[in-house]
Amino acid sequence: MNPATELRPIPSEPTLRRLPWYLAYVSLLKSQGVGHISSTAISKEINVDASQIAKDLSVLRIKGKTRIGYQVDELEQALGNFLGFTASHKAVMMGVGSLGAALISDRGLQRFGLDVVAGFDTDPSIIGNVIKGVPVFDVSELPVRRKAYDAEIGIIAVPVDHAQQAADMLVQAGVKALWNFTPFRISVPPGVVIENTSIYADLAVIYNRLSACRR
Repeated sequence: MNPATELRPIPSEPTLRRLPWYLAYVSLLKSQGVGHISSTAISKEINVDASQIAKDLSVLRIKGKTRIGYQVDELEQALGNFLGFTASHKAVMMGVGSLGAALISDRGLQRFGLDVVAGFDTDPSIIGNVIKGVPVFDVSELPVRRKAYDAEIGIIAVPVDHAQQAADMLVQAGVKALWNFTPFRISVPPGVVIENTSIYADLAVIYNRLSACRR
């Protein structure tokens, strides 16, 4: 094992979810020509306690200087590297309906290291299409195509009643991580990473909080 990998700190999930906020802000500062930033200044902009920010950034093993803060260039690079955004991660899309096609078309995801290399569907009217340079294949070709592209991530954007089946197919084809955009709680075997992004759950929170504000 690579010693650098062995010694790499493993942050908590809340820390991992905050780090991209810091990256977005320091990237903005860099574009504005700002050279240094303190955790206190970051705190004021993104509403996270300064001590928490300093603790979160400690996993990067870079330290700010007293009365100067962090060097913006160094902090941006360290955050991007740590989060994996500066490397390329190949992914396949299961379900190329409106949501799947939109995700493929969002080439901005490549800025964060996600490279969708192929889509898969069962609809004859969709199979054979090319979206922003990404070909769409029949799901029966998944095992062979996944291996050929060497994709480790599977994005699931199928109808909810096909979510578990799609996940099973991806895992059997050799995918090691799943990004689930359906509201179905997928089951996966040990060793497979899964992240659920439920647009519907987010909408439920928005609607209920909005309703509470109206009272």
